[in-house]
Amino acid sequence: MDYGYGGGGFSTTSYGAQGGANDGGFVAGGSQEPTGGSRSYGEDTIRPVTIKQIADAEHNPNTDKWTIDNADITQVTFVAQIRNMTTHATNSVYKFEDGTASIEVKQWIDPEFLERTENEDVSKDPSLRKPAEQDYARVFGSLKELGGKRFVQARPGAIRAVNDYNEVHYHLLEATVIHLFFTRGKPPQPGMANKSGAAGMQQQNQQRQNGGDVTMGGTTSMMFPTGTSQTAKRVWNFLATAPQTNEGHHVQLIASQLKMDVGEVSRAGQELQDNGLLYTTVNEETWAALGTD
Repeated sequence: MDYGYGGGGFSTTSYGAQGGANDGGFVAGGSQEPTGGSRSYGEDTIRPVTIKQIADAEHNPNTDKWTIDNADITQVTFVAQIRNMTTHATNSVYKFEDGTASIEVKQWIDPEFLERTENEDVSKDPSLRKPAEQDYARVFGSLKELGGKRFVQARPGAIRAVNDYNEVHYHLLEATVIHLFFTRGKPPQPGMANKSGAAGMQQQNQQRQNGGDVTMGGTTSMMFPTGTSQTAKRVWNFLATAPQTNEGHHVQLIASQLKMDVGEVSRAGQELQDNGLLYTTVNEETWAALGTD
C-alpha cells in the first residue's frame, strides 16, 4: 500500500528490515498468519511504530485486538536501544528504550534455531551480529498483555542488531509517515501541492488577511484541532503559505504582515505549539509550520 508521503511513497518497512538470520523470525511486509480466511489490512502487514505508540495502543481483551490510530495491528517493528537483557532457561527478556518510552521484549529460545545460526560468519554478513546491551536493534513482534503489563513477543531471530545508525532516523520518519496517513489521510498528489500563478497567490493572501483558512494543495483545507482560535489559524496559514526558508519567520514579521499585535501573535504561536502545528527554529521567536507538505 502506498501511503503517498515523501515523494515515492511508502509500501513496506524497507531499510535493512530483515526479520532475522536466514529463515528465522519475521519477514518485512509479510504475514505470519496461516493462508486462507479473511484478514484485515492490519493483519497482513508489520507496522513501524515508536514505543510510545505501543504504550498508547488500545487493546480489547475480549477479542485480543490491538489498534493504533484506530487501525488494527497484529505485528509491529521498532528500533530502539537495549538497556538491559536477561537470559533464562526458556526465554530472553530485553528492556528497550527509544527516547519516547521503554518496553520489555520477550523472545523464546529455540535450540534448533540456535544450532542453525551458531556457525554463521558475521564477518561476511554484519546483519547476523548478535545485539548486546547498549546496542541499537530492530525488533519484530506482536503486542501482548499479561497481568496488566504489556510487552512485545518476538520470535527467534526477530531481534536484529542495527549496523547503520541511519536506520534509527529512518525508522522514526517511517513511523511518522504512517501515523500521518492514518490520522490525516493521504496527501495531495504531486503537482497539486501549491496554487500557481498570481491569481492563486492573491486569493491566498486575501484569505489570510481575512482570517480564513487558506486552501492547501488546491483541493483540501488544513484540519485544525477543535477549539483552535481564529488568530492561531491566521498565524499558521501565514507560515504555511509564505515563502519558505530554513529559518522560518520571526514573530515580528508575522505580526507586521498580518497587522496584528506582537503579543497576540505570540499567544497564537504558543497555542499552535501546544497543538503540534508549529515549531521553533533558530530561537524561541522564529517559527515554522508543521503539517504542511
